[in-house]
Amino acid sequence: MKNIILIICVFAFVKANAQNRQDSTTVYKKRVLESVEVDFLSSYYSQDGDNAAVSGGIGTEELTDVTSAFIVSIPLNDDDVLTIDAGVSAYTSASSSNVNPFDDGPADPYQASSGASSSDLWANLTGSYSHSSNDRNTIWSAKLAVSSEYDYFSLGVGGSYTKLFNEKNTEVSISGNVYIDTWNAIYPSELRPFGKEGFGLNNSFFTQNTITGNLNYSPRFNEFNDEGRNSYSLGFSFSQILHKNVQGSLALDLIQQQGLLSTPFQRVYFSDVEDSFIDNFQLADAIERLPDSRFKVAIGGRLNWYLNEILTIRTFYRYYFDDWGINSHTASIALPIKITGKFTLYPSYRIYTQTAADYFRPHEAALSTDEFYTSDYDLSEYSANQFGFGVSYTDIFAKAHLWKFGLKSIDLKFYQYDRDTSFSSNIITAGFKFAMD
Repeated sequence: MKNIILIICVFAFVKANAQNRQDSTTVYKKRVLESVEVDFLSSYYSQDGDNAAVSGGIGTEELTDVTSAFIVSIPLNDDDVLTIDAGVSAYTSASSSNVNPFDDGPADPYQASSGASSSDLWANLTGSYSHSSNDRNTIWSAKLAVSSEYDYFSLGVGGSYTKLFNEKNTEVSISGNVYIDTWNAIYPSELRPFGKEGFGLNNSFFTQNTITGNLNYSPRFNEFNDEGRNSYSLGFSFSQILHKNVQGSLALDLIQQQGLLSTPFQRVYFSDVEDSFIDNFQLADAIERLPDSRFKVAIGGRLNWYLNEILTIRTFYRYYFDDWGINSHTASIALPIKITGKFTLYPSYRIYTQTAADYFRPHEAALSTDEFYTSDYDLSEYSANQFGFGVSYTDIFAKAHLWKFGLKSIDLKFYQYDRDTSFSSNIITAGFKFAMD
């Protein structure tokens, strides 16, 4: 009897001890995110060129934009993270100001107007939630996004599912997004009198401004009946650690767009229609007209090679095509150079080439008999180069503090972008990451 009691006691002790170890594992498992993190991001962007789509493929493309964003990541428990992303972007544009170039002084496509369209404010708010399994081999997420500007409103939902295998050396992921967008269509000022109840040439706009050239100005213009745009995307990715120093990944993205894909305020000029002018500004023969559907496919891959504690090589390539006739190639390389334990330099280079869309026509190259046409040089044939340089400061111990938050990292980067057309741009970005103590 004593032996039986002894065996029962030993069994109970072993079971209790095992349960304690299991409970201990559950209680002390590593959290997905240890504490609240806050990212503050900002950028200054400027561009210029001579092929503005607003004025039919000619004129200034000058624009400046300042963007700021806060990203707050909140651990809800060991497994779940809530992320809130709020951003604001303000721009001034000599190009878009010429939606109405006749409101202040002589009109000219290479000069800015002072109209309401010369500036705008874009605001975005995105909330996302992610959950990781106990073994951290399964991650799913969901998000909701809303953004708005003067002539555009967008609502989006999305989600992703990620699975890790092979002791986390292999990762596969699928993601999907849906965006429901609505235009508040704004048309070139000289075309508005030809809209509903606009009275055409009898409108006060033409009695207050003198037409030269073709006095019988008669544009091809109808307002859009449907101002909605829906976008659906599906993405697949595969990542594999190939060697202790080499990691590669492949990605496939499919995008379907439907609805109003034309930009309502972008002018087009026909070669078979006599030109009409007010001041030095050519009056639009029509606005951009593009198909109401577009299917895009992008296939890409990355290969990162950790050479040593100082240098890493990061490479990227993507091939893109769509049913509008555009084919493009993108290749880039970045060489992070760790110069100290906390500072890293980021030189980079990117090259891009694309063919023209089937519907692209330079200034005055479209015909009035064409069904679709655009003079937007973003849809033209071109090649571009981008050079970048950045510096990053990282402090994993977050010794520097701002109130209850420790500074984990600072990132400063500059990019110079040039096309083989007249277009060029540059952007300066800054990022600061803080973690709550």
